[in-house]
Amino acid sequence: MSSNKKPPQPGKLQQLLAESREKEKTYRERALKIYPWICAKCAREFDGKRLKELTVHHKDHNHDNNPPDGSNWELLCLYCHDNEHSRDQVAEWYDGSSSEAPGKDTSFDNKPFAALEALLKKGEKKD
Repeated sequence: MSSNKKPPQPGKLQQLLAESREKEKTYRERALKIYPWICAKCAREFDGKRLKELTVHHKDHNHDNNPPDGSNWELLCLYCHDNEHSRDQVAEWYDGSSSEAPGKDTSFDNKPFAALEALLKKGEKKD
């Protein structure tokens, strides 16, 4: 299988990463000025060296949506931020119309005794 996509040039990739880091740095700094240094989920307080454990979560999951008032952000600790994104992934696994997880075998109807009556009748005929 060959792909028509060309890998990004090393210089271009480094430039994109630098731009991304700079962008993140600016909205993180703004968020830390706007909001108290407390995780919005677990209410742990952060300061000093531990401030790096506090992350900016985009409520709409769009990292390009960075309004000046910070209305799309909330500060979450590393653990709560990871949990928030994990929860979204689990929600995507379910389609909402069923309580079954994708990939689960639903080829049978989960009625273990459905054929029991037929087996009992078959056993009676032998007598």
